[in-house]
Amino acid sequence: MPSLKSVADIKSSILRPSLTSLFEVQFALPSAGQTGSDAFQKFLRDDGVTWPTSQETLNLLCSEASLPGSSVALFEINNDYTGVTERHAHRKFFDDRIDFTFYVDVEQYLPIMFFESWIKFISGSGTTDQNSLDSKSYNYRMNYPDEYTADQGLKVIKFEKDYKKGRGGRGGWSTTGQTLEYEFFRSFPIAINSMPVSYGSVDVLKCTVSMSYIRYIVRRINSSSTAKTESSNSPQRKSDFQQALDLNIADKIQTNFSEVYSLSDTTPINFSTAASLYLGLFSNPN
Repeated sequence: MPSLKSVADIKSSILRPSLTSLFEVQFALPSAGQTGSDAFQKFLRDDGVTWPTSQETLNLLCSEASLPGSSVALFEINNDYTGVTERHAHRKFFDDRIDFTFYVDVEQYLPIMFFESWIKFISGSGTTDQNSLDSKSYNYRMNYPDEYTADQGLKVIKFEKDYKKGRGGRGGWSTTGQTLEYEFFRSFPIAINSMPVSYGSVDVLKCTVSMSYIRYIVRRINSSSTAKTESSNSPQRKSDFQQALDLNIADKIQTNFSEVYSLSDTTPINFSTAASLYLGLFSNPN
């Protein structure tokens, strides 16, 4: 049967949507196998990228990301029951890539240089004197996946405006403090999209990078300490005493303002007159 909903129930359920512009991305370095991440950091420094000094800047420059998806593979069973086709799940699939778009800064061209260096590290380009990038006999030898994949640490974090704010948020809402954290495993860049430049209309230069991963996990953070019932997420209702007090003060405001408007246009309203009218709101307990 249809159930009746109050205005407070509607506000708490559909009038507090999550916003797409509130997110954070955190990037991690590849493990670099037995040599450790220091080997890749040295490779970055040779290309003019300081890490982890530039890590926070790279995170902030990310202007677009996407929350990943997953699906299940099905197989069909026909006619176990007459005229019925059943579908059973037998495997879980993850999206094969995730795209990130960055604003390009003018100091280091950080997104471009960081991911170009990573892809160069993947291919083994320029890692020895024998295969220098400007050599006529240039060649490369791909590194092993354990060398260039970030085992974990790549994260997309979705949060809201009331994140890390106290209880009793704006408009009487109870704050949630909830975040969604997606963490990706064994990630590495697979493509840097071309970036057109022209003498036409001026626009911000953006760099879009596609990264591969094998799987992800999603966590809802702070749910155990700040999760609330649906009713507690609705605007806080005032007690009968508070409502009566508000009505009493409103009546006094109307009465005192009527005294102000009853004064003639030539009557000066100075600070003492205004103060006495204001204090009159609370001088009479009735």
